[in-house]
Amino acid sequence: MNERISAFLAERIAANDFPSAVYLVAEKGEVVFHDALGNAVVEPEVIPARLDTIYDLASLTKPLVTGLLAASKIEHNEIGLDTMLGATSPLFEGSSVSGLTVLQIATHTSGLPAWIPLYREARSNKQMDIAATIGEQTLNASPQVEYSDLNFISLAFLIGDDRLDAIFEHSVVDQLALGRTCFEPLSRGIARSEIAASEMGNGYERQTCIDRGYATEPPKGGTPNAFRDQLIWGEVHDGNAYFMGGVAGHAGLFSTAEEVFKIALQFLPENTKLLKPETCELFRTNFTPKMNEDRSFAFQLASTKDSTAGTRMSPESFGHNGFTGTSLWIDPVMDRIFVLLTNRTHAHPLPFVNINSVRRRFHDLAIEELEKK
Repeated sequence: MNERISAFLAERIAANDFPSAVYLVAEKGEVVFHDALGNAVVEPEVIPARLDTIYDLASLTKPLVTGLLAASKIEHNEIGLDTMLGATSPLFEGSSVSGLTVLQIATHTSGLPAWIPLYREARSNKQMDIAATIGEQTLNASPQVEYSDLNFISLAFLIGDDRLDAIFEHSVVDQLALGRTCFEPLSRGIARSEIAASEMGNGYERQTCIDRGYATEPPKGGTPNAFRDQLIWGEVHDGNAYFMGGVAGHAGLFSTAEEVFKIALQFLPENTKLLKPETCELFRTNFTPKMNEDRSFAFQLASTKDSTAGTRMSPESFGHNGFTGTSLWIDPVMDRIFVLLTNRTHAHPLPFVNINSVRRRFHDLAIEELEKK
């Protein structure tokens, strides 16, 4: 642990930003600071957070699963940055997205809308109906970064014929000997008490649907209902991922801080076991210069104005946030990794706290403390 970092996060827990936090800071492949604070579950019982508490990683699924697996396919010449969706997957043939490239999808420059409730718009949760609904969307023609879950849901459909979780388990989990990283943890025999809890019901999703003019009644035709009334605990928080059976390219992965760190090592050329070192250049390369955000393959770059990297990371650093309160940043110049897992959606009324300032301060503090050693 580190006293300054832990004291800062304890202050934010006391301020009700989030009920728990587990952090890990590593340098040159070695863990330097690691601590757990607060309660992973507040209701219906109190369960303290531990170093090995499992969190819903939310959008960290995008780089850790879909981005990593897609980079491996690029490395093996199975797809390329300029590969078009319609040329690779019959799911997208003839649709409005058929001409989009892997690079446009992976850098969020596709023009797809930021979000739609697939559980309201798709005929079913089958791949063909999800892809058809994405393919009906009107694309924004202006060249800019517009972060969209639909991009990584689409990219995941190019990964392989097997389920995404099965491919990830074989290609990543087994190779790295991870024991607490998976989709659908309850179905894997992990006890709910080992997992940080999330929101009570789907109040956030319901309100988002109302605000954006979507109906909130249960879907017709027997499709799964993404709105839940019970405590979301051990199930994916994201409504579209839940609709898709808990396994999706944009959300659904659960893990611990230590195992997120082990996956994060695969993006660094000095440490990766799953990719060639030269493939790791994809993650630090700015593919969107002069746009509204600096984006690499599957990540945002620290050179983006107001990124959550803070003020002390190298501009080539790359990272990602998760809606549930998670984040990962990697500095390839200094060979550092920063993991912060919180469950800000648990035991908190709407609106949830925007913790970007907390993330920035955490990173700045961590670097200050690393530089003292």
